[in-house]
Amino acid sequence: MSLPPKRTTTETARGMDWAALMRAGLRGLTLTPDSFWALTPAELQLMLGSEAGRAPLLGDGLAALMAAYPDRERERKTDGTG
Repeated sequence: MSLPPKRTTTETARGMDWAALMRAGLRGLTLTPDSFWALTPAELQLMLGSEAGRAPLLGDGLAALMAAYPDRERERKTDGTG
């Protein structure tokens, strides 16, 4: 049986649901453990289908993100300090 690659505490703390991903890969896609662990996250997402990933960032989401984190360079130029 293959073991997952060694990970640091930071890498495993990102919230990956490894049990669900392994079930999807090993049971759902019938991958071997070696094949599963050789995949990149993007490859696994592609194999599982688009519904398995996050929704794309659309215009409203981008606008909200830009409002929450404005461009500091633009702020300096508009307030006369740059």
